[in-house]
Amino acid sequence: MAADEGLKPYVKINATDQMKQLMTEYYIDAKGAEGTDRPICWITSGGPVEFLIAMDVIPVYPENHGAMCGASKMGVELAEVAEGLGFSNDLCSYARLDIGSAITHGGPIGGLPRPDFLLCCNNICGTVQKWYEELARYFEVPMFLMDTPFMHKTRYEHATEYVRKQCLELVAFLEEHTGREFSLERFAEVAMLSVEGIELWKEVLETAEYRPSPLTCFDAFIHMAPIVTLRGTPEVVEYYRLLKSEMLSRIEEGISAVPDERYRLIWDNIPIWYEMRNLGQLFARNNTCLVADTYTTAWAIDIKIDDPLTSMADAYTGIYLNISIDLMFEQLLALVSRFSADGVVMHSNRSCKPYSLGQYDLASMVTERTGKPVLIIEADMTDSRTYSEAQVRARVEAFIESL
Repeated sequence: MAADEGLKPYVKINATDQMKQLMTEYYIDAKGAEGTDRPICWITSGGPVEFLIAMDVIPVYPENHGAMCGASKMGVELAEVAEGLGFSNDLCSYARLDIGSAITHGGPIGGLPRPDFLLCCNNICGTVQKWYEELARYFEVPMFLMDTPFMHKTRYEHATEYVRKQCLELVAFLEEHTGREFSLERFAEVAMLSVEGIELWKEVLETAEYRPSPLTCFDAFIHMAPIVTLRGTPEVVEYYRLLKSEMLSRIEEGISAVPDERYRLIWDNIPIWYEMRNLGQLFARNNTCLVADTYTTAWAIDIKIDDPLTSMADAYTGIYLNISIDLMFEQLLALVSRFSADGVVMHSNRSCKPYSLGQYDLASMVTERTGKPVLIIEADMTDSRTYSEAQVRARVEAFIESL
């Protein structure tokens, strides 16, 4: 069947144009700052960006850039550059793509602007530490490592205090490398904007509880860019107000993301960036809506404005990839229940071991507890050499027929 054959008209989300404009301006601003007195910091996706925003440091995300390269189908050529230098193809493809891009200035935006320093938070995986150490050597810039203790079942006060003290150490690091003084008043302002933006993002995701859903997780994967990249800015608050308003209007008007929605599923793991459009159409052709996921909800964190420093220490420690399989199971169950899902689709992601290890156990636990079926598909988030489109299509269609 041709890609668009059998599809009913899809009603475009109007706010997408504003999001693209916002992100385009961000990258133009970031690249324009290279070589000026405006500091640039490369930061991991789970890092506390609010401190950078408060110090007027431009945050740049290699992982976001890796996703862009993957979605632009440039992942393989950039990964091969890193592999040619001796980096194993078993490493995270985000790391390989960005190392390749740093060397060649390749990618859809001609590479990222050179960093003045790096902020690495290991709450998403252990790979980021070695990846960022390699970047620090290559660019000859300092790196700050924020170490977050793994959460097994209980959140301990001493772990929160440990991370909270590191936040204060980060402040000292930023003051040293920017030559600027940290302002508590400015930080409070950024924290308030971060809280507001996060709450709006949560409310956007919550609209998928309605049947039919006004958006899919594929839409959420696209519209998550501002909350990851520019959290703590007024532009993000303004954007998610717009997006939330449009979602509520779509609900009132009965506009569904998947025409004739029949089945509702949860997605687990990072998107398959180079295959997003085809996968979205595949599920839509089969009247199936991916209504929620474990990935975009990772940025729906809880920060309390009365004590932002302590609550940030808690929030950044409790990121989805920094918790045990038991806690992951609780969150996955909550999504299945809350969004009235008929099953779960798990992306067994060759690149992301912390996300993928344990998925077969999780799948069994979900089915045993809820009776809902789980489909596991094998791929890589940006390296298309590991993906079989025909095999995935056949497995998805067979799974939906079984619902």
